[in-house]
Amino acid sequence: MFEFSTNQWAIIGLVLILGWLLGLFTMAGGRKWKQGYLAERDRRIELEKQQATYEDRLAAHQAQSDRLALLEKERAAQDARIAELERDRDRAVAAPAVAPVTSATAGSIAAAASGQRDDLSLIFGVGRGGEQRLNDLGIYRYKDILALSAADEADLEARLGLERGEIAEERWREQADLLARGKFDEHARLFA
Repeated sequence: MFEFSTNQWAIIGLVLILGWLLGLFTMAGGRKWKQGYLAERDRRIELEKQQATYEDRLAAHQAQSDRLALLEKERAAQDARIAELERDRDRAVAAPAVAPVTSATAGSIAAAASGQRDDLSLIFGVGRGGEQRLNDLGIYRYKDILALSAADEADLEARLGLERGEIAEERWREQADLLARGKFDEHARLFA
């Protein structure tokens, strides 16, 4: 068998003691690390729950923000429409309500009845006063309205004191076409 000297036995004893101390040290640290790991895991789970809550709140706020933007856009459109209606009202108040019946008006009616002129007052947006002003400008028949170029239309709007694009908006050409073809019922159904 092997023979060990006293020095060798002392070294073996020291190695055993150091191993034992190292084991104790690592075992105590292992418990501490395990507790730290469990605490960190619990904190992470809690943070993930908070993150989910914040994401839900963020989605709700985003939906509210989108709704608010939509409502603001609708309000702007409504404000624009209100301003447009107020301008129309002011223009209607400033314009004479009904043109007085004069010999020129009676002449226009008689000319329309005899076939020399069309009844332009049937066009929605013209009326009797507008018909008289159109006659004064040399427009007597539906075909005269149909023959207007874009430049003529703009000039006519300026002369009648209408807003730019009003003739197109009120669809005078379409109305004149229906009336020229004798489709009075269809015109009344569409534009009355």
